[in-house]
Amino acid sequence: MPPPPTARAERLVNLVLALLSTRQFLTAERIRTTVAGYEEAVTDDAFYRMFERDKAELRELGVPLETGRQSVFDTVDGYRIARGDYELAAIDLAPDEATAVALAARLWDSPQLAGAARTAVTKLRAAGVEVDPTAASEVQPRVRTTDPAFAPLLAAARAGRVVTFAHRGHPADPPRTRTVEPWGVVSYRGRWYLVGHDRDRDDVRCFRISRIEGEVRASGARGAVVRPTDVDLVDLVARSAGPPPPTGTARVRLVPGRAAGLRRAGRPDPQGDPDVVELDLARLDSLARWIAGYGPDAVVLEPPELRAAVVATLRTALDRRPAEVAP
Repeated sequence: MPPPPTARAERLVNLVLALLSTRQFLTAERIRTTVAGYEEAVTDDAFYRMFERDKAELRELGVPLETGRQSVFDTVDGYRIARGDYELAAIDLAPDEATAVALAARLWDSPQLAGAARTAVTKLRAAGVEVDPTAASEVQPRVRTTDPAFAPLLAAARAGRVVTFAHRGHPADPPRTRTVEPWGVVSYRGRWYLVGHDRDRDDVRCFRISRIEGEVRASGARGAVVRPTDVDLVDLVARSAGPPPPTGTARVRLVPGRAAGLRRAGRPDPQGDPDVVELDLARLDSLARWIAGYGPDAVVLEPPELRAAVVATLRTALDRRPAEVAP
């Protein structure tokens, strides 16, 4: 069973701190022994799977993770964060990523996480690693949410009040008014969902929050809506969302001299093309939005699902562009 989101967020913050605190390349084994959270991996295979997922998530968040060796005598690669790139990079987080980082930022001020961070730095110093004492103060996540309906829906679910809103079942469908008894707000595969009893359909329904338009109106007395004790909100969303997206790697062709962020985050093409990079396909939608942001400078070669998602993102942006006004 994967670790809970809070544990993962803490571990990622600890990893960022460790890699920012030194200019040396830290090997995976040294990271395993110094960064709080990796002690949960009881076997080598479990650790490397956990570490690979964490590296992929940091790269998705825009953290410039470098790979290299400290000297020609080293036999294995190590990792560090490019300080200059980290300080200047603009990170646009998806709602679930923003929540994880916001949670990590709050935990950063807690005695538990602060103690773990100090322990990690102490271990690095004891191992002979040169540590920069100012690095910890630079871990200042700035987050934003992109769905205006999120806050009022969460507030209504906590207060037990009925909500009414306009929702599109599909981006091409017209919005329809829904009246829902909210049970909770759930993050699943990079998207936020409202789960509750749909009064219009007299059934349990899941609503993707990004497809809610206009104002969310709460009505009724506080505590009027009570969530059933025998429902699993995540399971309801999982069954509603369908099969999981593809995993693995993506190949992207870049215009020479352009798309530096993708080049830095990607790996060299196994086929030897200098203008093609491989990227981890952990979250298809997040990666599609990132690639789409580079416009014609990045073209997805494979998989076709990612290419279609990038095209759909670009078309949506084009459709939302304000119409030109004739003089």
